[in-house]
Amino acid sequence: MGEVRPIVHVGDPVLHHPCEPVTRFDGELATLVDDMFASMYAADGVGLAANQIGVPLRVFIYDCPDAEGERHKGVVVNPELELPGIGERRLDPDDEGCLSVPGQYAPLPRPDRATVRGFDAAGEPVTVTGTGLLARCLQHETDHLDGHLYIDRLPAKTRKQVLAAYREAHSAIADISSL
Repeated sequence: MGEVRPIVHVGDPVLHHPCEPVTRFDGELATLVDDMFASMYAADGVGLAANQIGVPLRVFIYDCPDAEGERHKGVVVNPELELPGIGERRLDPDDEGCLSVPGQYAPLPRPDRATVRGFDAAGEPVTVTGTGLLARCLQHETDHLDGHLYIDRLPAKTRKQVLAAYREAHSAIADISSL
């Protein structure tokens, strides 16, 4: 059981810079992974990158279903993302959201299949291939580690609308919590 850490939100510099590769597969990494799972579950997420809890390392976790509804759970350290070639690519037009932009969703077409290759928390090689939500999650979390949020992939007008709605909701929450 890990410790729940706060999720950092859009605008925090840790989310907007590429993360550093993991070089040590040790107890510190295992603790980080446990804390990431605890934090993700506490926030009702399906994936979480280390920088979303303020740690700029190339690690993400996931616990989500694929296109057939089969649940997959794991960790990928130092992931490398592989997508189908342009001629083989089918886009999934679903909405996307993010724990670092809470409460906001927007349609974001992404390839409906994705593979990541990397390592597990013990340093053993892993390959994860996903369809449906799992494919979206693998792409979304790898983007985080590269310093990008899903909103960075949105058309400018949609991105501005999502950020305005986030700011409005966030200020309303701040107003309520100050009562």
